[in-house]
Amino acid sequence: MQATTPVRIAVLMAAKITLAAPAQANDSAYTNLDLDNCQTIEADAMGASMLCKGFKGLAVHFKEGDLRQSVLFGPVDRELRDAGFESFSAFNRVNDKIEWRLDDSGKPFAAILRWFIENPGPDGSPGPESTGQVLVVSRIATPDYPGSCFVGMVDAKATANANIVARQVADKVAAGFDCGMQPPLWYGNRGQLTSERTFSWPEGYVVD
Repeated sequence: MQATTPVRIAVLMAAKITLAAPAQANDSAYTNLDLDNCQTIEADAMGASMLCKGFKGLAVHFKEGDLRQSVLFGPVDRELRDAGFESFSAFNRVNDKIEWRLDDSGKPFAAILRWFIENPGPDGSPGPESTGQVLVVSRIATPDYPGSCFVGMVDAKATANANIVARQVADKVAAGFDCGMQPPLWYGNRGQLTSERTFSWPEGYVVD
């Protein structure tokens, strides 16, 4: 794991300042991510691809491969859905609860999902003390914008009021985030139990 650099600190401080303004009057809804109730699209010895249902039946595209997971939200373009995979370099798994940020008309525009980063403990296996927790804020695809991706990450163990920070990121960043063109940033304090974000984007793919 890399220590936080002065440049990283500056970015984090800028992010804190940007998010200090009052958030929009948005609301949240919650759904369960129960993989046992998802439709398996394909599976092999290394993992699986599943289609799940989220808020009001909105598509949740789940993938697992090499002990790492990836989740996209909404009516994602087929090319991105089939070939895209956004995760972390360390082994990881997602939580079973999705928070959906809703605009003033009740339409979801961002999803917040907790990821567990399975760092090895003293005995070589992940344990409670060595497992990191990251709140990942993602943009939700729409018929007009069929891209879904990370827009921001919050270290839930190192950042006070991490859920509030994640909601602020969702409300201020998600709707206009340019998937594949903008890198998602870390917001709040980042500790040593996180992991670097990894992303496989279809070659030559551009979200229109």
